[in-house]
Amino acid sequence: MLHTGTVCTQTPVPDDLIASVTVTPKNKQVQFSRRQILSLGATATSGLILSACSTTGNLPAEPAPVKPAEDPSYISMYRAMPEEDFPIPAVDLSKVDKRFYRRLVDDPTGERPGTIVVDTRNFYLYLVRPGGKAMRYGVGLGRQGFEWSGEGVIQWKQRWPKWTPPAEMIARQPELAKWSAENGGQPPGLNNPLGARALYIFQNGEDTLYRLHGTPEYWTIGKAVSSGCVRLMNQDIIDLYDRVATPTPIVVRGGTRSFV
Repeated sequence: MLHTGTVCTQTPVPDDLIASVTVTPKNKQVQFSRRQILSLGATATSGLILSACSTTGNLPAEPAPVKPAEDPSYISMYRAMPEEDFPIPAVDLSKVDKRFYRRLVDDPTGERPGTIVVDTRNFYLYLVRPGGKAMRYGVGLGRQGFEWSGEGVIQWKQRWPKWTPPAEMIARQPELAKWSAENGGQPPGLNNPLGARALYIFQNGEDTLYRLHGTPEYWTIGKAVSSGCVRLMNQDIIDLYDRVATPTPIVVRGGTRSFV
């Protein structure tokens, strides 16, 4: 019996060889002629070769599928921002749909450069740029969508703003009374609902009480949750804040109209 790897291959001895075996009475040793030895060697060698071809040892396991690496440009875009007044952690991109990543696209709005356009149906915000392009951001909206629509201006913008819930919200959620205007509002910080930046929408010279603002809850982008303002990832609202001067025109398209 010949052993090769993990397969044991049995090689039979030819009958004519068995018949020609000579056993001496003196020591009862088996004796073979030179020709017989060569024949046996050839048979054994053949068995070894066949055995080697059929070896089924422990083969390495097939590697698990590798998840495609995230584009380094997006990793950099949504990196941690320790230089901020309140250090912002990196975005876990596995929790955000790729279509809501910030990117430069062909402008679908037809508005003049410098205009902000909110497409509430598809959860996009566009900042129209020259040359038929627009910077597109993913946004989150309120549970009932974005209740205000029309045209206005970004009249004011602020870094790390305070948040003051309106009286109607406090009436629905009395626990927010501690952040009322009388109590000075909620201080800025990572847990502040307005996030790292806020852009304030005015119409006819009056504050609409609607904002474009940041949120640390980046997994809500592309969803309709919380109150009725327009939320962007903190990294995106910072980028938008830096691109926008005041006043900047804003157009909010609600209902069924879509740019996509």
